[in-house]
Formats: sequence, structure tokens, C-alpha cells
Amino acid sequence: MMGNVVLQNLSIGYTSKDSTTCVAQGLNGTINSGELTCLLGRNGVGKSTLLRTLSAFQPALEGEVMVMDTPLSLYSDKELSKTIGVVLTEKPDVRNMTVTEMVGMGRSPYTGFWGTLSEQDKQIVDEALSLVGINNLRHRMIHTLSDGERQKVMIAKALAQQTPVIYLDEPTAFLDFPSKVEMMQLLHRLAHNEQKTIFLSTHDVELSLQLADTIWLMTPEQLHIGTPQQLAAEGVLGAFIEHEGVTFDAQSLTIRVAR
Repeated sequence: MMGNVVLQNLSIGYTSKDSTTCVAQGLNGTINSGELTCLLGRNGVGKSTLLRTLSAFQPALEGEVMVMDTPLSLYSDKELSKTIGVVLTEKPDVRNMTVTEMVGMGRSPYTGFWGTLSEQDKQIVDEALSLVGINNLRHRMIHTLSDGERQKVMIAKALAQQTPVIYLDEPTAFLDFPSKVEMMQLLHRLAHNEQKTIFLSTHDVELSLQLADTIWLMTPEQLHIGTPQQLAAEGVLGAFIEHEGVTFDAQSLTIRVAR
């Protein structure tokens, strides 16, 4: 099942009792299945609002999001929970829960309210732990884990949910550099090997340029979509990255900082 997500003339923002605030409008693009797509942009440009809208946490102001050829607005909550997995930046504040139990919560769209896992559910949880490479942590308590380990658990939970689409909001935010690299490599591998549609927002520009199949660069004026090489050649990345003391090499996709 191809998990393509298509934005059709999408406007995003907030509606309060008295007013509507539009953050970005006229957004068009396709997030492809089997690819790692990274969303870049300055703070305040609307990345989180876009992710929240794509996740159906808030409604679009105008336009439509098509998920596997069906408008997002037509999905029931239960259908959504089997279609889209969301991994947020907030650290889960849980005590007295093991890694296996947390990943098992990804099965809740299928197990009903009481959440009793069948043998098949347990097998799916085991597969998710293996895919993310955290079998050795399965009996550990969540609150004893490092940030990187905890983030892997949340990704395993999303995999156990068996959704074709996974959105992540700054999954590398609290990680040290080796863990950032490992996390991005893992997401790239999952997109390609498991044919998932993986879309994430990040401030780790250089890592994104090296590991993303497609870049979505949000600016106040428009949404730029292309491979890192395409956006570099167009000068779009240079305009976004370069400022005083910082230069961008479009050939090698590297950033240099002056001393």
C-alpha cells in the first residue's frame, strides 16, 4: 500500500473565536513512500503547524491533504491511527513501564481498549524492537534510558502501529552528534527497506542534506521541494543557510563556518 501524502493548495494556521491566523498558504507537494523527506525552515515559518495539520491534530484552513488518495478529513480516528504514526519531540514522562510495554502501546489501534496483546501482536512488537535495534533494552524501564534510546523506543512504537506514514517532529533535537547521525541513518533505512513514508522536521541541516532523499524547505514566501542537489543548484539552500561568517558549498553540500 503506497503511503503517498499529497498537499493540494493547502493553507495552514489557527482559528480562534474571533480571528484566523494564516501561517502559510498555497502549499503543494507530494511526500513519497519509500523516501526520507526532511522539512527545513527557520523558526516561526510554520513547520510545526504543517506537521500538526498533516497529522490531523488541527484542521487545514483551505485546500486538502490526500493520504493514499483519500482526503485526510474523511478518515475516522480509528482509520487515522492505523495510517499515520506521529513521534513528537516531548520526552514521554513515564515511570514503571518497560520498553516492551511502551512499544506494545503501538498496538492499541488493533487491540481495543484493554490492550491485551495476542501472540501476533507480541511478534509485531518484537519485530519493531529488532528493526530499531533495541532488543537489548526490552526489559529496561523507560525513565532509565538516555534521550537517544528513548527516541528509538518511540520510533519502535510507531513501527508497531504498522502505519504506512510516520511523521516526526525534530527527532534529533536532544541527541548528541553520534546519536543524531545514527537516528537519521535509521530513519533513512526504515523508509527504504520498509517502504514507509517518513517525513520529519529538523534543524540538523547538514545531516539532512546528506541523508534525505527529498528536502522540503519552507520560507515565508514559498515551499521549495527537491533533492538536496536540486535545491543547492537552484541557490535556494545557499540563500537559506548563508549569513555572516557562514558559507555553503553547493557542490559538496557542506557548510563552512568562519573563525
